[in-house]
Amino acid sequence: MSSTLFSALQAGDLHLHNRVAMAPLTRNRSPNAIPRDITATYYAQRASAGLLITEGTAIDPFAQGYADVPGLYDTEQLDGWKKVTDAVHERGGKIVTQLWHVGRVSHVNLLPEGLPPVAPSAVAANTRTYVINQTTGKGEFLPTSTPRALAAEELPVIVHSYVQAARSAVETAGFDGVEIHAANGYLLEQFLKDGSNQRTDDYGGSIPNRARLLLEVARAVADAIGGGKVGIRLSPVTPANDIVDSDPQPVYDYLAKKLAPLGLAYIHVIEGATGGPREVEGRPFDYAQFKDTYRQAGGSGAWMVNNGYDAETAAKAISSGHADMVAFGKLYIANPDLVERLREKAPLNPWDQHTFYGGGEHGYTDYPKLA
Repeated sequence: MSSTLFSALQAGDLHLHNRVAMAPLTRNRSPNAIPRDITATYYAQRASAGLLITEGTAIDPFAQGYADVPGLYDTEQLDGWKKVTDAVHERGGKIVTQLWHVGRVSHVNLLPEGLPPVAPSAVAANTRTYVINQTTGKGEFLPTSTPRALAAEELPVIVHSYVQAARSAVETAGFDGVEIHAANGYLLEQFLKDGSNQRTDDYGGSIPNRARLLLEVARAVADAIGGGKVGIRLSPVTPANDIVDSDPQPVYDYLAKKLAPLGLAYIHVIEGATGGPREVEGRPFDYAQFKDTYRQAGGSGAWMVNNGYDAETAAKAISSGHADMVAFGKLYIANPDLVERLREKAPLNPWDQHTFYGGGEHGYTDYPKLA
C-alpha cells in the first residue's frame, strides 16, 4: 500500500503523524529577537502539521539579517521559544527550529556596533533586507551592506555558534530538533557557490573546499545533538539573495554523498526558485539524481520537497516516491488547519501579502479555521 500525505513517518528520531510540513516563514514579529506570546499562539494553531519548522532563527548577534527576527543566543529568547514548544507539544505537534546565519544578507543597522556583515568574500549581494526606520518606526527594505571576508581562523567560531544554538534549542528551549539553513543565499550557501565564494584558501575554489564549512557545521551539530534530530535545507538553483553557481549538479551530488553518513532526520530541498517558478531558466537540475545519489551513499533521512506544491501535486509526490514529505509555505500562513483542509478537500483561505512581514495578530493569528 503506497503512502499518502496523511501517513505516519519516522524521520530520524522524529515520529511524525503525517507528511505535511510547515516550511520556515520569516514573519518579523519578534522585537529584540525575542519570540512573543503571539508566536506561541501562531505555531500552536498549526500543530496538526506532521512537522513545524520555525522561521529562520539567528544563532548569534552577528548572524542577524532582518529586523525583528528571533534568536537563540540569549536567555529571554530561549524562554520565549520554550513557551512556543510547550504550546505545540500540548497539542501533540512536533517542532524544530531553523538555525540561521545570513552572512552577507544583512545591514550595518542590524549588527552590533554597526559592524559590516560577514561573508566568504567581500562581494555585496544585489538584494535588500528588512530594517526598522529609526525615525518613523516603520519597516522598510534597504540594500544590503557590503560584507567583509571572514578569515579562516574565524570559521571554527561560527561552527561553535551553530553547535551552541543547536544545544540550546533542544536542551533549553525544548525543540524536537533543528534544521540547518544552507539555502536561499545565506552564509553556508554563500560558501558553497562559486558566484559568492572567491576564496583561494581551503574554503574556496574546488567543490570539496567550498562545501567544507557546510559539512563542518552539519557534522558538528549532528555530533552535538544526534543526527536523528537534524535536518538541512538546500536550494540547488534558487536565485534568492543574488546567489548562483556555474554548475550546481556536481556540487549537490558531492554534498549528497557527504551528508549521507550523518544519519540526518531529513533533507529539505527547495525545487526551483524559492517562492517562484519550479524551473529556473538557464539553471537545469536533476532532483531525482540528487536524491538517488544520497540514497545510494546510504542516506536514510526523509526526503522533503518544497516550492509551489498544492494538494494534487503534493499527493502525487508522496504516492510516486518522489518525496517522503512536502513542505508548504504561504498556504500555511493563511490556513492554520491546512492538514484538515487538505484531508477534507476543503476550500483554502487566501493569504494577505501585506501582512507577511511585521505587525501583530492581524494576518498572523487571525486566519479562520474550518467551522
